[in-house]
Amino acid sequence: MTPKLTLALAALMLAASPAAAEYPERQITLVIPFAAGGSTDVVGRIVAERMGADLGTQVIVENVGGAGGSLGAGNVAAAEPDGYTILMGTVATHALNPLILQQKPYDPVADFAPVSLLVVVPNVLAVNPELPVNTVQELIDLAKSDPTTLAYASSGNGTPLHLSGELFKSMAAVEIEHVPYKGSGPALTDVLGNQVPIIFDNLPSASGHISSGKLRALGVTTAERAPSFPDVPTIAETIPGYETYTWNALFAPAGTPPEVVERLATAAKAAMADPAVVERMADFSATIVASGPEELAEHVKAEMAKWEPVVRDADVRMD
Repeated sequence: MTPKLTLALAALMLAASPAAAEYPERQITLVIPFAAGGSTDVVGRIVAERMGADLGTQVIVENVGGAGGSLGAGNVAAAEPDGYTILMGTVATHALNPLILQQKPYDPVADFAPVSLLVVVPNVLAVNPELPVNTVQELIDLAKSDPTTLAYASSGNGTPLHLSGELFKSMAAVEIEHVPYKGSGPALTDVLGNQVPIIFDNLPSASGHISSGKLRALGVTTAERAPSFPDVPTIAETIPGYETYTWNALFAPAGTPPEVVERLATAAKAAMADPAVVERMADFSATIVASGPEELAEHVKAEMAKWEPVVRDADVRMD
């Protein structure tokens, strides 16, 4: 084979490579694995709009709720690894579900290409204002005096909000019925309507209702108070040692070309550096991380190690 022919064949193979093609050439779908209206949906839509501007194409949000986020995550794991279907993952999809589900629809490490850890988000314990409690201690006292009348809503079985509730029950030594929903949006709707009086929710999705007085925040779940709600105490101020939080990160299907992953990561970092996005994240005390793929891969492993004893001690299992 002559040198000229060798170069021609190499050029032809490069042109045919998906990674070498101009990316993106069409719109991208960002799968939100929960119903519209929740924290992951709020963060996802903000990021999708700004990433689309950087990528020069639309990033369409598709909500695929169900099974604590594993349905949408499973769909992305099985998608074509070309960068046109990506996932807004959470601690639920990439740490809790793999520990809780008996039948695992995907492997959180092997089936995904990490892109970027975007934000870390506080959770909040809130109640419908008609419930006659104003503090965490008053809620504990009410639960102990009449344990049959209280229930709390969460975004679904096995989600970090469910485990936030179970950890609260364990550490406070109370019994409160868990009512799971397919995302924070439907859960909030029922708590606002007082069908369920209590909710563990992500602060971003609940913040507007707290500010308007439609929900009463009793405590945030992080170790420190949230800057956007400095007057709301931490649950740990009443129950020392209590702490939970969630996070949002971008993932692509495993096998996505490294060049495409890097382009998505670059767009994600640009989105999180945008002043308007920074302001929106600050409104609900989300801490911006905007990591690279390698850092996100290590974060997923660390989160699984952290939550494993919590899941085991709470004895949470799902078919």
